[in-house]
Amino acid sequence: MSSPNITLYTHGTFITVNKRHEIIIDGSMLVEGSRIAAIGKFGKLEYQGKDLPSNINLIDLEGNIVIPGLINTHSHLAQSLLRGLAEDLPLHSWLCDAVWPLEANYFGDDGYVAAILTIAEMLKSGTTCFLEAMLTHRSGWENVVRAVGETGIRACLGKLVKAQESNAQLNISDPRDRDLANMSISAALSAHASYHGTFSDRLHVWMAAGTPRGSPISAHSAIGAACRAHNIGLTMHCAEAAKDLEIYREYYDCSPLQFCERTELTGPRTVLAHVVHPDLSVDLEILRKTGTTVSHNPSSNCKLASGIAPIPEMMAAGVNVAMGTDGGPCNNTYDMIREMHLASMLHSGTKKTAGIVSAYDALCMATINGARALGLESEIGSLDVGKKADFVVVTPTGVEAAPWDMRQVKEGGIDPVTVVVHSCTGKDVQKVVVDGVTLVEKGELMGINEGNILERAREAVRGIRQKAGVKAKNSSRLNYI
Repeated sequence: MSSPNITLYTHGTFITVNKRHEIIIDGSMLVEGSRIAAIGKFGKLEYQGKDLPSNINLIDLEGNIVIPGLINTHSHLAQSLLRGLAEDLPLHSWLCDAVWPLEANYFGDDGYVAAILTIAEMLKSGTTCFLEAMLTHRSGWENVVRAVGETGIRACLGKLVKAQESNAQLNISDPRDRDLANMSISAALSAHASYHGTFSDRLHVWMAAGTPRGSPISAHSAIGAACRAHNIGLTMHCAEAAKDLEIYREYYDCSPLQFCERTELTGPRTVLAHVVHPDLSVDLEILRKTGTTVSHNPSSNCKLASGIAPIPEMMAAGVNVAMGTDGGPCNNTYDMIREMHLASMLHSGTKKTAGIVSAYDALCMATINGARALGLESEIGSLDVGKKADFVVVTPTGVEAAPWDMRQVKEGGIDPVTVVVHSCTGKDVQKVVVDGVTLVEKGELMGINEGNILERAREAVRGIRQKAGVKAKNSSRLNYI
């Protein structure tokens, strides 16, 4: 049996996001197989109480910043194909008039093409693990599983489970409901039994509960009970728009989190996306005491005019806040570095308190808090000995990051966390490693033909648009000639 591959990364600036909040200047990290074997100052590594192995690969990272792999806790893989097709619409019009009709007309390999396209963008911008928020039937479950297997990314796939009934009084129609039989609890349990833990445990299967919009409370209780009985992670869009808060009050006579608690939808293995409109008098305490995570999606919430989630209040209450990009048509990118930047800037402006969500807070949301949300805190989310070697190398050498220099950090120079969160974007990612395997090198994908997937994506969306009859909404001020 051959010994595992051993690589020593040297002379980098390592933002560990560990419990001691250490930033290692001129550091080294030893990766043995799929795990971090040692990390510390250059020349002072402690490796199992012995000398470093002789059969070692050396990679010099001088001038680079190393961060844990970014964890996107709310993403829609299918929606990368729909980028630009649902502009300037509020949430419910965006769903009913554009996104749902388009998603209902995926066919054949469309879901595979969309998944590969999304994963490619995620990897190139530093995301090493994601939670798929609502995998619809037309995307093709096997399509997305195949994409995860081929690309090497780490994934939690939320299989959509929808209630069999909804309240027609809300005037919300979903063309995806023609596939309701395939969006059942039994279908999700079957997928979990077949695929959970596959690809060397890189793929986990979750349930994605449909948003309560007048559907029977018993249907949601059944989803919660099934997840608890089988120890399955659960995600759901919750209190995203102001109208959603009205629905909870009118149809269920409770707050959003009271509904979730009563139906067993809360808990340490639950990620609630958005939570822009909670009842602050009761909901934050429910989130805290149940260990439920909120996935903050500032770009999507701003673009769809949903509002701004009370993240500072959640943080002060002890709620675990993670981060997500949402999908292509409501963010237009899956770049978590851009999302960190907005998350940190936005709340200072709305609360008129500088630094109320700091750059480091945002980085924690995108790393260790996301790992905690997915039940993977012992495996990923920080650069610690024994954890999986999921990490990202950022190269801040452009004018937008100057005059940052590693040697100046201790002298009161620019904080490397600020450089990553506020001066960089995904285009500054140079290397991405998942499970010890390099998936992005010098900013380029390894093992994925990017040109081929771009051409297939363009062809796929033509067919989807034609079948759905949905066209992009263009500004009345623009004249196309």
